[in-house]
Amino acid sequence: MTRAFNNPEWHDAIAGLIRARDDQATAVALAKVVDVAVDNDATCLLAFYRDAPPSVLHHTMTPRRARHYLDRYLAGPYLLDPLYQLAVRKNKPAMCRCRDETPDRFRSSEYFRQYYERTHLADEMDFLLDTDTKSTLVLIVGRWETRFSRSDVARLRLMEPIVRAAMQRIWDAWAARHSADERDLSMHQRLTHCFRHFGEKALTQRERQITQLLLRGHSSKSIARELGIAPGTVMVHKRNLFSKLGISSQYELFSLFIDRLSAL
Repeated sequence: MTRAFNNPEWHDAIAGLIRARDDQATAVALAKVVDVAVDNDATCLLAFYRDAPPSVLHHTMTPRRARHYLDRYLAGPYLLDPLYQLAVRKNKPAMCRCRDETPDRFRSSEYFRQYYERTHLADEMDFLLDTDTKSTLVLIVGRWETRFSRSDVARLRLMEPIVRAAMQRIWDAWAARHSADERDLSMHQRLTHCFRHFGEKALTQRERQITQLLLRGHSSKSIARELGIAPGTVMVHKRNLFSKLGISSQYELFSLFIDRLSAL
């Protein structure tokens, strides 16, 4: 496991990280450090906010992948992303494997099928750093086809102090050049208002709560635990809300919500 840290390429990569003088150079150097430590297909550095859409500080994806993974994501689907939910949470891990933090039915959710699965990410490791009370910087390390091995994960955990120090340096330099006033607060407010009030004219408050959890990939049992009600009660609410919205599946529920977002 430590062999990756005992070769000249690793030390050259660390030297490049030390030499970097601005946020972009540091981000490029950090991506190189990660590349040397573990095989990966792309890295992405995102800033998540509690009151604005995410910002992309750096990524190593091709333009084609970036159009789907980033452009579509920033248009509104980020609200359903487990990583976004994790990033804006007060208590969060400093590093995690994405699939360990997803709702129990996430991989069968329509968000997964219609968006996440199309990114072709087979595995994802995330480093999370709270930069202030409203912002969290996340370094995503992804693989398209194979999962990270135990030794890969162990190497990334050993690197955590280096990665987090570099992330902090990147954020400090980037934030100095980008005012919080530049963030599109109005768009985020419209998106979150749409999410929170989706189906408001037809659904009860409890049905809207269940709708939100369904959209994020929770099963009936998981929703029951979240809301402190019986799974059978969840199923009754689910049947009622489907009937009121004139739909018969979660695919239609997801499509209806995305149509609402697209209309903003």
